[in-house]
Amino acid sequence: MTLACKTRASRILTLASYFGLLLLFTLWYMVLHPAQAEHPWVIWLVHVLPLAAFLPVVITGYPRGHAWLCFVLLLYFMEAVLATLVPATRWFGLLDAALLVTLFSSAMMFARWKSRLNRSLNNAEMG
Repeated sequence: MTLACKTRASRILTLASYFGLLLLFTLWYMVLHPAQAEHPWVIWLVHVLPLAAFLPVVITGYPRGHAWLCFVLLLYFMEAVLATLVPATRWFGLLDAALLVTLFSSAMMFARWKSRLNRSLNNAEMG
């Protein structure tokens, strides 16, 4: 498999898992299990806004931004592991953790492969 194919595959997987995670948070916190507080959208915003801040990075395919996204995902992963330990949120936690592991892995590999691809293309232009 060529470097361009690996980059394209990791990009598709990154986009799918990123938007899947946003959809999961929206469904869970707004529809399936809203907070018992007066404003459940506040909890939803706390979960969605940090991820939404990376939307331009994910859309444009900026490799360094994907690496930073991986750092932020570690915080979400801790929450997902804790959610799997509570019987009421076990399935949410498992699905959340699966999406996070997929997003983390694909974003990390995209950042690596895209940087290599850009470097090889720049070397080909100069040489």
